[in-house]
Amino acid sequence: MNRILDARHYIVKISLERNKVPEFSRYPFNIPAVKGLDEILLHPAVTFFVGENGAGKSTLIEAIAAAYGFNPEGGSINFTFSTNQTHSELHNFIRLQKGLKKPSDGYFLRAESFYNVATNIDEMDAIPACAPKLINSYGGKSLHQMSHGESFIALMLNRFRGKGLYILDEPEAAMSPSRLLVMLSRIHQLVEQGSQFIISTHSPILMAYPDSRIYMIDENGIKETPYEETEHYILTRQFINNRQSLLNELLKE
Repeated sequence: MNRILDARHYIVKISLERNKVPEFSRYPFNIPAVKGLDEILLHPAVTFFVGENGAGKSTLIEAIAAAYGFNPEGGSINFTFSTNQTHSELHNFIRLQKGLKKPSDGYFLRAESFYNVATNIDEMDAIPACAPKLINSYGGKSLHQMSHGESFIALMLNRFRGKGLYILDEPEAAMSPSRLLVMLSRIHQLVEQGSQFIISTHSPILMAYPDSRIYMIDENGIKETPYEETEHYILTRQFINNRQSLLNELLKE
């Protein structure tokens, strides 16, 4: 990993303090994303973590966010609410090498707990002394009054301000293909404004972003992988190009 580091980095590298791990036979140290983790050099614009369900992408993303100081349930650095302590202890064993600059904005989007973030925003805004209202930063409309996918778009279009560190865990959840293209465009706008993204995803649309690095997680560990060699791209292409034959094989009696 002897590469020239880019001054745009907010996080340059993540590493696992393996000498501090009590045992690799128990969770979360026994999952593929952690077992094979030594150090990972992040891209200054976008880094993707991809892999099968259960590979540990979300656990790793959550640990990076928590190690940086974000609420494990999501939100900005200033969010401190807790509804259920489900996050792992992995963040205590993750070391972050930070870049030369500090971001002026930041957010951790955890798809499965974004409902709790939206609830906390509404609760804070209901306090009379709370001014200006937090929801104004999200477009002015309660996120509970939107679909799951629309609330994600509102977050990225309104709350993400640029020059930020944005850590996104499966942001494609509940998103239509057209909305994924909107998200891809917004990611590019924010990158052009000096932002860095760390994203776990299953979406071949999102991971097609060119100014990026893709890490594939499987039983063999973590490996940087070209877009066209990811299982997501290969299987999607095979299905589109051979839809009928694949369906015949899958659905045969």
